[in-house]
Amino acid sequence: MANLTNKTSRCRRNKRRTHWVVKAPQLVDCPRCHQPKLPHRVCLACGYYKGRQVVKVED
Repeated sequence: MANLTNKTSRCRRNKRRTHWVVKAPQLVDCPRCHQPKLPHRVCLACGYYKGRQVVKVED
């Protein structure tokens, strides 16, 4: 089993992990029903995508 020749310092380790961040999803308003939705996906409220009804939504 390999042994470390030099210990990685906490500073160097933490610099490598600076981009491990959980970000909130970017939401846009649906142009038809104005409900928040994820971009480039079908609106879950009305079922429309790019001006066409793709999914039937029950009331």
